[in-house]
Amino acid sequence: MAAKHVMGGKPKKWISGAIKHPGALRKTLGAKKGKPIPAGKLRAAAAKGGKVGKRARLAITLKKLNK
Repeated sequence: MAAKHVMGGKPKKWISGAIKHPGALRKTLGAKKGKPIPAGKLRAAAAKGGKVGKRARLAITLKKLNK
């Protein structure tokens, strides 16, 4: 997969820029550290608005990239 470029011409590391607070979604959802977040909880959180919804949707996207 080719890296996306920004106006400066350098590839943008969008994933590292998107994750500002690692573990924030896990803490909000009350998931145990070291265990995967249940898919149902993740989908329910993604349906919500605000920061929690954004974080959950990003988590779903990153999960798809890992396959």
